[in-house]
Amino acid sequence: MKCAGLLRSKLGVFNGVCGAALVAFASAAHAVAEPWQLNMTPGVTQTSREVYQIHMWAFYVCCVIGVIVFGAMIWAMIFHRKSRGAVAATWSHSTKVEAVWTVLPILILVALAAPATTVMINMAHSDDSQMTVKITGYQWKWGYDYINVGDKPYHVHFISRLDTKSDATRQLKSGLNPWDVKQGNEQTYLLDVDPPLVIPTDTKVRFVVTGDDVIHAWWVPQLGWKQDAIPGIINDDWTNIHEPGIYRGQCAELCGQDHGFMPIVVVAKPMAEFQKWLDEQEAAATRAAAPAAAPAPAPATPTGNASNG
Repeated sequence: MKCAGLLRSKLGVFNGVCGAALVAFASAAHAVAEPWQLNMTPGVTQTSREVYQIHMWAFYVCCVIGVIVFGAMIWAMIFHRKSRGAVAATWSHSTKVEAVWTVLPILILVALAAPATTVMINMAHSDDSQMTVKITGYQWKWGYDYINVGDKPYHVHFISRLDTKSDATRQLKSGLNPWDVKQGNEQTYLLDVDPPLVIPTDTKVRFVVTGDDVIHAWWVPQLGWKQDAIPGIINDDWTNIHEPGIYRGQCAELCGQDHGFMPIVVVAKPMAEFQKWLDEQEAAATRAAAPAAAPAPAPATPTGNASNG
């Protein structure tokens, strides 16, 4: 019957949404590395919290739809089964029913899309940033360039790669226990780098993201967004972290054999501490770039002719 077919179609869409949500939950939990985490993280930025709120509202809507649809199915199977003398209806079409289950999903989608669109527009608005960091994806490491803080330019550049302890542990037949790789009490196997990206708190930081070889994706779940690093293309995004701390992520685009060994670590410090750290890095970069002093020329040797007699 046509009604049954439409109902199966709606259920298929619902199951697809739930499956995609579970995959998203699992991915987020892996990157954050918190045991038994099933949901997304609220994060530490305004953007991440807004994304989390939209996600939760969509989840609640899916739960309500699921309860209504499966409740109707279970109620029909129990109270309208043949053994209880139920007789199948002879009609196969209802304009009112089809109008309701066409208009209602449209209204639900519009209600969810409106706040999501607002958040996405805000995420794309990287103007008025207070500093800029360039991120370059390489196989299989990240390059960071500090472009400016306010009106002051900087020339700090470094490569961030998997820390040596995780790298040694991951080697075949290393005999090392991954559970022994820790920072304090935090398990950091394949989630730590040397050195990390350092940025200030309470500062709007703009990131310009690109790739050098293949497509990568820079993703720190607690910041609330993911940005592709594509060779030849500059993407940008921004963040404003309010809580000092260490935030971990990973490359989220399959980029070759060592894709799984390409973590990201962001260290957020108060502005005073960050400025001191950055000035030290700038001074070190300036010294390294300065040419070596030319050696002083050797004194000239007199070459007068000896006189005879």
